[in-house]
Parts: sequence; structure tokens; C-alpha cells
Amino acid sequence: MASGKKKKIKNQNFFDYTLLFVVIFLIIFGLVMMYSSSTYDAASDHNGDSAFYLRRQLFATVLGVFVMAATILIDYHIWERFAFPGLLISFVLVILVLTPLGIEANGARRWIGIGPLSLQPAEVVKIEIILFCAVLINKVNKKYITTIKGMAAILLVPVIFALMLWKITSNLSSAIIVAGIAVVMLFVADSDYSKYIIAALLVIALAAIVIYVATHWEGDSFRLKRIETWLDPESDPSDKGFQTLQALYAIGSGGIFGKGLGASMQKLGFLPEAQNDMIFSIICEELGLFGALAVILLFVLLIWRCMVIANNAKDLFGAMLVVGVMAHFAIQVILNIAVVTNTMPNTGISLPFISYGGTSEMFLMAEIGLVLNVSRQIRLRDAL
Repeated sequence: MASGKKKKIKNQNFFDYTLLFVVIFLIIFGLVMMYSSSTYDAASDHNGDSAFYLRRQLFATVLGVFVMAATILIDYHIWERFAFPGLLISFVLVILVLTPLGIEANGARRWIGIGPLSLQPAEVVKIEIILFCAVLINKVNKKYITTIKGMAAILLVPVIFALMLWKITSNLSSAIIVAGIAVVMLFVADSDYSKYIIAALLVIALAAIVIYVATHWEGDSFRLKRIETWLDPESDPSDKGFQTLQALYAIGSGGIFGKGLGASMQKLGFLPEAQNDMIFSIICEELGLFGALAVILLFVLLIWRCMVIANNAKDLFGAMLVVGVMAHFAIQVILNIAVVTNTMPNTGISLPFISYGGTSEMFLMAEIGLVLNVSRQIRLRDAL
């Protein structure tokens, strides 16, 4: 009787509740921190309405819950047929930024709007590149992937979209993420890691050359000035180094356990984009090193659960979908924290589920829905 029950359990489908609970906690925590960091700016910019940003984020979160539920319930194989039409849709959306539908904010046109609704095409491109690369890697011959020609064929479309995001929307961070997602997916699918190690060393060497040029160049290049300010924020404390310095002040003043939820001083008009790109510094100020490490550990747990699901996925397409989502979260979290802590130059990038941004919230929840859908089709006998 006991053995029969054990056999029955092993034939059941798996569902990663750990991943779901981590995501739910991050979403709730994100709403709390986003409200805490945005009340001053919201009240100042929107006629005393301190909950302005919270309501908009909450609306996007509710929509995101329905989107995530749909992607959990709909078989992920269905999305395979939308991979190539999705490229055309993504291309059109990026181009629309240049039309009157484009919305300019903070000196950049990165959104398109219809009435009260707005959409950031970069978020559509990210999930589309995950889907496209998963389909392509699943369909091509495995030996073809290991060749230079095969690598170039798979990376061609992601690189084109990365360049479009960079040049058309001035969104370098999203361009890096799109290219990074494709590289990570190809790296996982390819059994020959040596060429990736060589490529990584070349990138590091190139970065060192750029940094050297930035520190010795006497011209007025905007990009080189940004790198120079990154190396020494105090050289331009009232302009390009201002945001970085204010973020570092917030981090340093938080100490081990922070000043307490809602007690940040830097969010009171000192730190630009406190509820958006720089929200991690407010977490450090209000919750201290303890809170910051807790958030990082939650993201590590999320990425680990994605690895477990990818390793046990029933087919290569599902595994690649999960790897793409995992790469997206890992790259974006690392870049955000690196920017906030001045480990890399400021590129303007949000922290998943925590920073303000409705489009990002909905598409990130859609990606998690895809991962959970893949997990639903894992048999317990395979996962145990």
C-alpha cells in the first residue's frame, strides 16, 4: 500500500511553489519600498498625492497577476508559433518610439503612449528575444551551435535589436541585457566553453582600454565623461556625479540595520529616481546591510529555482525558456546593484519587482509565469 502511494506521488506533476512564494514576497516588498521611496516626489509633483506612484504600480501589478496566471495555465509550447511574428511586432514597437506616439522623459524617448496607457518597447524585446533564441536553439542542429557560423546566426537578431534599443531609444542598459540574454542562452546550449572564456577575456581587455582612454582623454565625449565620473564621482558632484554620490550617501548612512522603514533622508528630494533606478540605495538606508543582503539572497533563491527547473525541464525548448528568464533576472539585478554601488558606470536600470515601472512589472511576471508553466510539466519522478 505504501509503495503504491509512493508510485502515485512520483507520477504527479511538479510545481515550484518556492519560486512562486519568492516572487510574491518580492512583489509585496517592492510595493512597500516603492511607496516608501516615492511619497515625497509624488506629493511634490502631483498636487500632494503621495500615493500617486503606488496606485499606478498596484494597477500594473494586478494586471501582471492575470498575465502570470495565464502564462502558468497555457502550455508554453503554444508560444513557439509566435516567436517569428513577435520579431516583427517588437521591431514595429521600437520604431514607433520615433513617431508622435513616442513619449520623452528625462531626456530620452523610450516609451510609446496611447491615451493614459504607456508601453516601453524594450520590455517586449527582452521577452521576445528569450522566446526567439529558445525556438532557434531548439530547432538547429546541436553541432551547428558550436561553430562560429552557428553562433553568429543565433546572435544576429539579438544584436540587431540591442543596437536598435541603444541608438533609437538611448537605452544602453536594455541593449546590454538583450545581448546578454542571448549570449547566456547560447553559452548554456553550447558544450564548448573555451571560446566564451576567450571572448570574456577580450571584453575585459577592451573595458580596460576604454577606462584608460577615459582617464587620459581631453575631449568632450559624453560616454567617456560618464566613465571618468564613475571613476571619480566627486570630480563633478553637482552634475554627472550627483546621483551616484547621493546613492552612496544613502548606502553609507544605513549602517547594519538601517534607519527604519520610511525614515530615509535621501528620498526627500536629494536622490533623483529614488523610486526607480536607485531604489536599492533606499533599501540600504532604511533597512541597512541586513535588508540589502536579504533582498540579494531572495534574488539568488529565485535564480537557483530557475536553474533547478531548467535542469529538469522535459524538453530543450522549455529548458532554454527558463535559462533566458534566469539570464534576464541575473543580468538586470547585477547591473542595478553595480550601478547603485558605483561598481560600474550609471546606465539607468531598474531592480526587478521592486523599482517603479508598470511595463517592466507585467512582463517580468509573464516571464515567471513561463518558468512556472515549464515546472508544471515536470514529472516528480524526474525531479526527485
